[in-house]
Amino acid sequence: MLFSADAAETLGLKALAWLAGNDELLPVFLGATGASEADLREQAANPEFLGSVLDFLTMDDAWVMQFCDSAGLAYDQPMQARIALPGGAQVHWT
Repeated sequence: MLFSADAAETLGLKALAWLAGNDELLPVFLGATGASEADLREQAANPEFLGSVLDFLTMDDAWVMQFCDSAGLAYDQPMQARIALPGGAQVHWT
């Protein structure tokens, strides 16, 4: 499934909301990115920031599975949405 930019942003917002509600994973995200909780609110409409949320989420298959299971999504959708956001084009080295 190809995501439009709007659909990718919507999925990114869902991932951000899920992350914000995850007491164990939110501090890991904040520590890894240097973002503050205020940044989460201020940057929620920023496609680049939503891309960073999806970059973080897709670092671990268990996180992807937890998010997708809670949101009723197929496991490949976060990566597909990430590709549709700025900076998400996959690089092919061959």
